[in-house]
Amino acid sequence: MTEAEALKLASHRHYKGGLYRVVGIARHSETLEPMTLYEHLWPNQPGLWVRPQEMFEGRIEDGRLRFTPL
Repeated sequence: MTEAEALKLASHRHYKGGLYRVVGIARHSETLEPMTLYEHLWPNQPGLWVRPQEMFEGRIEDGRLRFTPL
């Protein structure tokens, strides 16, 4: 997938530049913690990932958002 194609589908850009699409919010089966299910679109191989919602929406050490909404 090209960057232009990924941009049409993406909902967020990672602070390192990758493009991602949030699929939805799920709950951890043991703790009920909200988890963000997201799809890596570009670059490299596509794939599904999950991360605690608080971390997905949070900031890295320098204050930038980890994932910036597009």
